[in-house]
Order: sequence, then structure tokens, then C-alpha cells
Amino acid sequence: MKVGVFDSGLGGLTVVQALANSLKGVEVFYIADTLFAPYGEKTKEQILKHSLDITNYLISRHQIDALIVACNTATSAAIKYLREEFPNLMVIGTEPGVKPAMQATQTKNIGVLATPATLSGEKYQQLLKDLSLEHEVIVHDQACRGLVEQIENGKVSHIDTHNMLKDWLEPMKEKSVDTIVLGCTHYPLVSELIKEIMGANIKLIETGSAIARRLESLSSSNGFTCDGELKINVFYTGEIKKEMINMILETWEDGGKIVVRNENE
Repeated sequence: MKVGVFDSGLGGLTVVQALANSLKGVEVFYIADTLFAPYGEKTKEQILKHSLDITNYLISRHQIDALIVACNTATSAAIKYLREEFPNLMVIGTEPGVKPAMQATQTKNIGVLATPATLSGEKYQQLLKDLSLEHEVIVHDQACRGLVEQIENGKVSHIDTHNMLKDWLEPMKEKSVDTIVLGCTHYPLVSELIKEIMGANIKLIETGSAIARRLESLSSSNGFTCDGELKINVFYTGEIKKEMINMILETWEDGGKIVVRNENE
């Protein structure tokens, strides 16, 4: 089975990592759209266009059977349209794990770290509204402007990254937040910093494993078998730090820089 995965950069590789840990016999074609990164500060129309361009590229060049939108922001902006445009494609999106966080919290205070676009998006706002009817939990959300860029630049353990997180997390700590939703696929890469600031007992909710389980379920119901070796191909539209890819994935193949849209657009 051929699976296309895309994100604005390296973050979606945390989802690919989860796939590698649980699935076999899958060929992954990952696109890091670094030329257009970060998605979190782009308009919905821009993100939708790029999502459609990338999906068309993956279908025409690699004949994918399934697509994973490994980005919360792109999921919010484009998932509905992708499913309508490509009805024969298994399409899986990424959503902040707010529901499992509400189920896990003991203090009834959860934090959500996400991009500005995710937090202001209709999908996230509707999710909060629906869940508030089921759970009496206080949600402390934080737009993490600039964090994706720090991670993309390989500054995972940098003092500036630590200080950014500390400014956002200290108020949550004071409000007894015991569970934090990592609402961007980049953010698991700074999990250790978050634990350092919040304490080792903080519960962190990320969605990579849930996506892997969803793909396994969909592939089985659609008659695909996942046997044999897993192969990961990484492509990118702009610059990328390959040492960061090596930090996330044990094995991968470099597909090189690609063009997925008209360069004049």
C-alpha cells in the first residue's frame, strides 16, 4: 500500500515515526512543504490550495492509496475539500487530542498548545463546543507563534526555545494544568523541554499513534494487507535540515527537492 503524508515541514515525521512503529509493508511518500512553511500563519485559502496541489502531485507521481494530512492546521483548512475532491482516496486528518485530554485530566484543567490558525479554526472551535457539553473541564489554549520555526531550524534544545515554552507554560502550571495537548505534529519534538518545565508527571497527548491505528483500520476494511518491509521516502519543496530527519526516523530515503506547483504562483 502506498501512503502519501504531508506537512509544512518536519513535524509530520512524528506521524511517520508512529506508522513505522506499528505498520509493515507500507511505502510512505512524505512531503515537507518547507518552501511554504509555516502553515500556521497562512490563510485558509492558501493552505487549501497547497494541500490540493500536494495531493494531486502524490496521486499523479506516486499513485498513493491513502493520504495523511499530518498537520492540524491543514486538516482544519482542507480535509473536507480533500475528501470531496478525491472520494476514492482514504484521507486521514490530524486533530488536537482534546477529548482524550479531557478524559485523562485529574485537575480538570488541560492545556492546548497549537498554531494560531488551528486555534482560530472552525474545526477546533466546534470541537471545544461539542466536548464542553460532555466534560466540565477548563481549557487553557496557547498560540505558539514561532515554535515551529525553532524546531525546523534544529533548535529543539536551544535556550530561546526553552524560554518561549516557559513563558507559555508557567501560567498553565500555576493553574494546575496536568494534561497538555500537543496540537501540532511538530510539538512532540520538544516534549522533553515541556516535561522539564511542567514536571515529569505532566501528561502529553499527541496523535501519531491514533493516526497509525486509523490507517491500519481503514486499510484492512478496504482490502489492503500490510506485510513486508516499510519504506519511507522524504521529499521537500524548500530547504530542510537532514540531521533533524535522522533524529526522528531510523531509516529513510532522500527523494530530494521537488516542485509540486507552478513556481510563479
